Amino acid sequence: MPRILVPLLLTLGGALLALWIGPAEQRNVEEQLNNFPNVQAGAHALRPIIAIVLCFLPAFGGLLYACGSTLARYVTRQFVVTFLICFAGLFVVWLVADLGDNLDDLKLSGNPLDLGLRLYRVRLPEITVMLLPYSLLLSVLYCLGKLSRSREIVAMIQTGRGLARLTLPFMIAGSLAAILCAGLNYQWAPAAVSAEKSMLREAKEGVKTVAEPNIRYRNFVKRRLWMVGAFPPDYQKGVPLSDVMVIQERVDGRDGQLDTIITAKTAAWQPMTGNWILTEPRKRVFDDAPYPHFEMDVPDPLVVTNWEEVPTQIIRPGLPAEQLGIPDLNDWLTANPDLTRISRGGHLTQWHYRWAQPVNCLIVVLLAIPLGVVFSRRGTGGGVAMAVFLCAGMLFASNVFLNLGDAGHIRPAWAAWLSNIVFGILAIYLFQRRLAGRPIYQTLTKLLPSGA
Repeated sequence: MPRILVPLLLTLGGALLALWIGPAEQRNVEEQLNNFPNVQAGAHALRPIIAIVLCFLPAFGGLLYACGSTLARYVTRQFVVTFLICFAGLFVVWLVADLGDNLDDLKLSGNPLDLGLRLYRVRLPEITVMLLPYSLLLSVLYCLGKLSRSREIVAMIQTGRGLARLTLPFMIAGSLAAILCAGLNYQWAPAAVSAEKSMLREAKEGVKTVAEPNIRYRNFVKRRLWMVGAFPPDYQKGVPLSDVMVIQERVDGRDGQLDTIITAKTAAWQPMTGNWILTEPRKRVFDDAPYPHFEMDVPDPLVVTNWEEVPTQIIRPGLPAEQLGIPDLNDWLTANPDLTRISRGGHLTQWHYRWAQPVNCLIVVLLAIPLGVVFSRRGTGGGVAMAVFLCAGMLFASNVFLNLGDAGHIRPAWAAWLSNIVFGILAIYLFQRRLAGRPIYQTLTKLLPSGA
């Protein structure tokens, strides 16, 4: 009966969380689709479904625990307790460091405690994705080191169970963590970075007047450059943009030859008609005259009917690609199909990285298992140090490849997946050697330069 209680309680908790998160996310998606029909409806419609699935992920883990053997449940309990302690410890360390950076901004708000709670609640998906690989690494190494020192692993193997079966709970935990990271990377973890900046600006200004300042968006096909001074928080509900400048190049002329520059105090997009309404407009014309001149008698407000851009299309590409989820990256890539590889490299690299980054969780576990299991009396220190070194190298290589992909030096797919491929092959090789009972630590030390 106690074994069934775990998945039942987790299912109940997941259902309550889904009843809260699912409808809220559905309303957000419907509002965006109603106001901006040009986005990919299918990709955005998956958001509430993914959110609900993630709510039941712990229940699925609890079901696997209930169906496991006595030995598997024992190892799982050891791991889960260690994992929760490691995650909580890393979170506290990160929180103290981050508060040191943001405390001055939080003090500027009328209620720093309330704003701080809202800020870190919004950033929870981002924090989870960031800390999961490190928590998995430390918890797997500690748990296996403890079992090795107490000779429990040797005793388990002597009962006829292989090492692969003994470490299966760690593999399942890494797989569930990878699924969680993939779900959060779909929308909420990247969007949390943008939300953090908006909330900190709210703290500085005292009121929430700007969602994102100083956005620059270029429509390469229409040769049109948008420069927006401020996006309001409710721009999706029709609130106009502020301090807008639209620079139009000549479509039939050479690159860089200007046609018009229009500035306006505000610019509002009308979803029903697709028109833009500009207030206090000024229009500068670059024609065959010797000098550019301002057009007289420009109506106020000015109605523009031939601009195809919508607010979401402007603000999302204006944000760094790291702050865009899968649906927004799909929208950007679909809207800019004819750009060069360098122009699309940053967004396409981040699209691939949204799927590649969760695999880090599984690779970390594969690296930690063979280096954390020790049969000799040498101790676990060398293996732990080597595992930490390899995982740090994987994360460092991943950042280097991402920068190369953003700059267009390597293909986006390679930039996102290359570190996973290299260290994944290494992890499988080490795991295979551990299963065969061959030395691992000595093998790795031979790969290092002499004298290292």
